[in-house]
Amino acid sequence: MTFIRDIHSGYISWQDYERIQHQIRQSALAYGADRRHGPPREGPALLQGRVVCGICGNRMSVHYHQRGQELTPDYCCNRLRMEDGSPTCQIISGASIDAAVGKLLVEAMTPMAVEMALAVRQEIQLRLDEADRLRYQQVERARYEADCARRRYMHVDPANRLVADSLEAEWNEKLRASTDAQDNYEHQRNADRDVLDEAQQKKLFGLTQDFPAIWNDAKTPHRERKRMVGLLIDDVTLIRGKQVTAHVRYRGGATRTLNVPLPLNAWQGRKTPQHVVDLIAELLENHTDAQVVDLLNERGCVTGADDKFSIESLRWIRYSGGLKSYKKRLMEKGMITPKETVTRFGISYSTLDLWRNKGFLRSCKCNDKGDWLYYLPSDEDVNKMKTQDRISSPEISMVIGLPENLQEV
Repeated sequence: MTFIRDIHSGYISWQDYERIQHQIRQSALAYGADRRHGPPREGPALLQGRVVCGICGNRMSVHYHQRGQELTPDYCCNRLRMEDGSPTCQIISGASIDAAVGKLLVEAMTPMAVEMALAVRQEIQLRLDEADRLRYQQVERARYEADCARRRYMHVDPANRLVADSLEAEWNEKLRASTDAQDNYEHQRNADRDVLDEAQQKKLFGLTQDFPAIWNDAKTPHRERKRMVGLLIDDVTLIRGKQVTAHVRYRGGATRTLNVPLPLNAWQGRKTPQHVVDLIAELLENHTDAQVVDLLNERGCVTGADDKFSIESLRWIRYSGGLKSYKKRLMEKGMITPKETVTRFGISYSTLDLWRNKGFLRSCKCNDKGDWLYYLPSDEDVNKMKTQDRISSPEISMVIGLPENLQEV
């Protein structure tokens, strides 16, 4: 079978045919054993088809799960599990990896980075010019050898057919070598002369300014972001340890290593920040639960679930963090309950309320239910209160005294 290109006009050009075949091959890779460079889809996984397992070397697949109102990707290496039932190599949450790679691309597409790349390219071009000069010397040498073979053939006696045939074969071989050297030189020269002109450089610098805006635009579809990633990144190798190590390989062969912290578990993501817990412990020294909730909301503090504080959420934080309540803190300072007070001094609850209302006792509300705690008075003070329970509150207050840091009634 003989194939002669462009001998007849076709429905499409040869260039279009090669482009279509290349696109078909790239799309078919998504269904092969390697599963890479498949067509970008609508899912939010930024590195779809470009993640490599750093343990076994296989391509990692994408699994999605619902977290709140959003789909969150996981990169999973289960090729060996599907083939022979081996354990899954690793499963890595993709949200933090995608964010780190996206930030890396935005930082890489800066005018300074492009200017440096152009400077490096210019230096490489100077070296290519030297290589071009050496290759052209090979072409000249092949031409010289072909010319020498031609002269030897022209000077041979035509009657000596054996010598003439040998010299003719040598001439033909040198001509083919000269033609091959010329073709190779032109091919390499065209490949090396791919230099950006001034208009293309301005267009490239303009792209560096547009790229961050397009990338960070919430209206940009996930599919378009994946296409931009495909133009810049070849693959990303992931290794999960105490942190996730991501080795990013660019299209040009350059590499970059990222260390990404392990993603938080669901309960860790909803955990109240430690500085808020410390503030709660400080406020509980002098305030009830309801007062602490009001102060926290006034200061703009929120729970781990990003909600305003409530009595229930505060009590859960106290319980889970082992924080003592305001009542318990007061009792540790020496205050006693109403039951302990009436039992110790042999008075009724009505008398206790009367003394408290008249200010005979140092007392304090210990919770939001209206319960009271009392400082233990001396026996002498009790006798004074029994004999002078008709004295006005200011006079009793001067005799007994009230603490400065307690709520007075």
